[in-house]
Formats: sequence, structure tokens, C-alpha cells
Amino acid sequence: MRMLLVAVALMSVAGCAQGAVHAETPTAPPSSSSPAPSSEAPSSAPPVSSEAPPPPPPPPPVVKPTPCTISDGACIQLSTNQSWVVRGDKIVYGPTPITHGRKGFETPLGNFPVLRKVKDEWSRPYNAPMPWSTYFTESGIAFHEGSLTVPSHGCIHLDPPSAQYYFSNLSIGDSVQVVS
Repeated sequence: MRMLLVAVALMSVAGCAQGAVHAETPTAPPSSSSPAPSSEAPSSAPPVSSEAPPPPPPPPPVVKPTPCTISDGACIQLSTNQSWVVRGDKIVYGPTPITHGRKGFETPLGNFPVLRKVKDEWSRPYNAPMPWSTYFTESGIAFHEGSLTVPSHGCIHLDPPSAQYYFSNLSIGDSVQVVS
């Protein structure tokens, strides 16, 4: 009886080591008329495999292929001169081409809220029009219509339809994320 319990215990441990638990129930206790138990323990361990474990499953697909972590608002990637508007982790507009701040007038990196919007803005420091301005920093950085070939003084220049879209579809308080 003792040998049977040891064998049952060994089978349970081997099963757990492989990630499966099996309840072992002996069918009947050995009778006294049965032959003497063999000194060899029955081999119940599964054969050892020399194969490597399967690779982990692939990561879930990316819902919005932008470099930003925000799920609602505007994403700007300076290194590629692109911007997107995202809603609920889905791109609803873009990528659209942009220009950004020139040397000495770099567009700041980070997360910002949309602060205010001015349809027919004029830059006093640079004596230039800034139509469809959507401001997102206290220092006056905004999305607005502007040249896509000449770098700005820190603002994000958009083509006319994109500037109008950003102005009309970004609300005060929406997120703007600027990444390198």
C-alpha cells in the first residue's frame, strides 16, 4: 500500500511540473494474494522533449499607428514633419504634412492642452498672418496655416484645409502631444 501511495504522489508531482494537475484514484487496494510489488516503480512521467518551448504570442495589433500615446487630440512628430488628429485611439485625420520651429525657435516637446482659438490671428512679433490659429502653449505656439517649406518660429504650419480642420475639430482642453 505504501508503494502505491508513493507512486501516486510521484505521478501528481510530475503532472504539476508539466502544468497539469491530475487526480489519481487507485482502483482497488492490492490484495494479499496478488504478486509481490515489483521493485521497479512504474514510469508515469511524460517523455522529456528536446524541443524549445513555443514562442510567446505576438503583441496585439497597433490601433493607431502614430508615435503618440494620447488617444484623443492632436499628435505631432517633428522628425517626420507629420501630424494627426486621433479620436478613441483611431486616426480621424492625417497624416498631414507640417513644418515646425527653426533652430533657435524650436517647437517644444511634451503634452499640452488646446488653450484658445483665433480664426484671423496676426503675429505682432513677426508681422505675419496666422489664419486658423489653435494655440496649445502659454508662450504662443499654435497650429495655423503657413508655409510647408519654410520653418516657423515654433508654431506648427499646416496647409489651408488642414489648418481649418484642426481649428474646427480640436476643442479647448483637447490634448496635443509633440514628440521628436
